[in-house]
Amino acid sequence: MNHNKPITHIYARQILDSRGNPTLETRLTAEEVTARASVPSGASTGEHEATELRDHETQYYGKSVLTAATKVNDPIHKLLNGDNVFEQRKLDFRMIQLDGTENKSNLGANSILSVSLAAARAASEALRIPLYRYIGGCNTNRLPVPMMNILNGGVHAKNHLDFQEFMIMPVGADSFHDALRIGSEIYHTLKYLLAKDGLSTGIGDEGGFAPDLADAYEVFDYLERAVREAGYEPGSDVVFAMDAAASELYSPDGGCYYFPGESALKKAGQPASDAELPDTCAPAISRITDEMISYYTDLCNRYPLVSIEDGLDENDWEGWIKLTAQLGDRIQLVGDDLFVTNPARIAEGIQKKAANAVLIKVNQIGSLTEALDAIELAHRNGYRTIISHRSGETEDTFIADLAVGTGSGQIKTGAPCRSERVAKYNRLLEIEEELFDSHYQNPFTA
Repeated sequence: MNHNKPITHIYARQILDSRGNPTLETRLTAEEVTARASVPSGASTGEHEATELRDHETQYYGKSVLTAATKVNDPIHKLLNGDNVFEQRKLDFRMIQLDGTENKSNLGANSILSVSLAAARAASEALRIPLYRYIGGCNTNRLPVPMMNILNGGVHAKNHLDFQEFMIMPVGADSFHDALRIGSEIYHTLKYLLAKDGLSTGIGDEGGFAPDLADAYEVFDYLERAVREAGYEPGSDVVFAMDAAASELYSPDGGCYYFPGESALKKAGQPASDAELPDTCAPAISRITDEMISYYTDLCNRYPLVSIEDGLDENDWEGWIKLTAQLGDRIQLVGDDLFVTNPARIAEGIQKKAANAVLIKVNQIGSLTEALDAIELAHRNGYRTIISHRSGETEDTFIADLAVGTGSGQIKTGAPCRSERVAKYNRLLEIEEELFDSHYQNPFTA
């Protein structure tokens, strides 16, 4: 077999994501093989993420990505034309070098990533092997546990719920298709319970319901009811996870976390406790770092909560160290905005013993190679990884193959609702069928 397959054409165009905003799709050809990849976009973004290039002009209220498409079609095309599509690492770092900035602000992380993902998919198709096998090798065999975001708040929903995501994990399932079924049944049961109680069953960006609930306690009460009503047991069949997205609540000036939704629903005029707070934190409900840690500890004591993502601000390293010391031996503490899939920040977290898991979003770092480096670094140091979608998604299923190829064991791709989310679940069903039959054990583990 010829191990050199030169790239002959690269072309990017503007498409729409799941929120109706522009994003980028790239088509890459290597001789007779053509593959496509599209990139997602986040609403709750970390300040340390690689730069997403947008036009900031009148079209689409400044969100168009025509400049990013031009970057692919001209300088990147010229750079990579004739390069071997099988040399993923070389392709990615040639683009990074051409960009020449620390945060990919010249070419744009979206431009580089669209080409990076398309190249990997083209290489797998040229070899006639599945993408997950191309990424992970011959012993790839682990399906991820879905972390289903079935109730939305924060910037993902127009309700008063301050925390961003509340998830169920069907850890009692013995296969991926069983986990998907359990999650779907609980999702529909939750809809029934919310409607029965006169609450909204409208959905947020990631397909979860978005009722007006006062706080996390009320949310988890509903989740426990839904799990039991669906015929399962909280804590054994199904456990819970949450994304606090605390950076969205934090005020650097006040040094505290504001809870505007909780304040409005409870009509509170005082801080959440008698703790001494800066004047800038009043009169809304506000919590300092120690109170946030106490809040999470109480949630873990009351509910089968096994994973908290972005529990504190992305720059609060000292707070993260305290949080990890308090809860790190009990639950998974996931850095999203804290780490932004960046190996340098992950290394800093490992050195400081901050968090114990990393959320992997390929568009945060802007290339497949760097995302794989981040996963390898995390796993080598005993940190778990969770492959994640973004709130602005496309129908591209790349992250399903990435989760299997890297053996991450967990995937976040939203509720069992909205086709851009379900597409990833359906791809995992397909992968499961390819990997396992009656002669093989399905190593589906958390």
